[in-house]
Amino acid sequence: MEEGYELDLIYVTERIIAVSFPWACSPETYLRNLHDVTRMLKSKHANNYLVINLSEKRHDLTKMNPKTMDMGWPDLHAPPLDKICTICKAMENWLNADPQHVVVVHCRGGKGRIGVIISSFVNFTNISASAGQALDRFAMRKFYDDKVSALMTPSQKRYVWILNSLLTGSVKMNSAPLFLHCVILHGIPNFDTEGACRPYLKVYQAMQTVYTSRAYHIGPGHRNRLYITLEPAQILKGDIMVKCYHKNPHADGRELVFRVQFHTGTVQGYNQIFEKEELENANRDPRFPDYGRVELVLSERPERLQASEHWQNGPNVIKQPDPVEPLNHWDSYQNLDCDEEVCGRRHPVAGTQSSTTLGAHRTPPRGRRAVLPWRDFGFRSQPASLHGLHHRLYK
Repeated sequence: MEEGYELDLIYVTERIIAVSFPWACSPETYLRNLHDVTRMLKSKHANNYLVINLSEKRHDLTKMNPKTMDMGWPDLHAPPLDKICTICKAMENWLNADPQHVVVVHCRGGKGRIGVIISSFVNFTNISASAGQALDRFAMRKFYDDKVSALMTPSQKRYVWILNSLLTGSVKMNSAPLFLHCVILHGIPNFDTEGACRPYLKVYQAMQTVYTSRAYHIGPGHRNRLYITLEPAQILKGDIMVKCYHKNPHADGRELVFRVQFHTGTVQGYNQIFEKEELENANRDPRFPDYGRVELVLSERPERLQASEHWQNGPNVIKQPDPVEPLNHWDSYQNLDCDEEVCGRRHPVAGTQSSTTLGAHRTPPRGRRAVLPWRDFGFRSQPASLHGLHHRLYK
């Protein structure tokens, strides 16, 4: 970066530009740098550029750049699978509409979100692009390897793999819901001076909290595994996130143990196992054992599984009588400006009367499909190349 600038602007290819601003830069610095970037874009590309905003919606960005698609999602998280499809198709159609068109991928915060889109677009163009675009695909891969791969979270990389697997046909989309019966924590993290841990779970669907477990007090003598059973089983469909927290016994607060995201439509088999390196936060936390892993026990039906007879914790594990916290609205990622882990520190955990679950045996609400102003970007209707995949995602 040049002196006085807090941004990173890179021509990934001649027609794809990545612009990122760090969270640390002040609003005044961001606005000043954004003015300069906009002036440069208009000078070089006139009105032939489309901005795809991957962070929170900003009126100043839209005001300066009328052709802006707001497609943001929380930093350090994977986006909904259908959102990746929508962005890739919008990029392809805009670039194909005119040889002078360029795409500007904008993000404020971590560069992992840019990495998701660039690497996904590489996979997308492998399916639909001509041989003449091989140099562009090479440039995008080099940008991914050199600039953003190391900054992406395990779940972000997982979603890039999911999209590529669906595009190539190596994984088939399953539209049926699944039921989560149990979460098994293999290897107990050491989160206090006594070598104990007080974990509890939160399960999200489409970034909305659908289940909160009770906390478990694990004594220092129990190091093998912990069974967190969901009774009744929680129905899940689509984009899912499971988060585990440690409840601080000396203060009204919590610490994130791990976070993992996946899509039920691409689950292969019913026991999903995530190793330490596949879990956000745990992958870099020495308190989480190197041999530790998380196992999700899923099935196609809500009835209790025969294997549940073995889901018994030892005498050093005490299940708390009250849930740790209710289904709070602030836990549902409504505000992209607010990192949920940070928000959690501002909202002390509180006891209520029973385990909290939403729609345990009801069909979950479908996520709202993004309605995009295609005509504003020069298209007569919604691009159709990924129509089949979109249909399976929403079926």
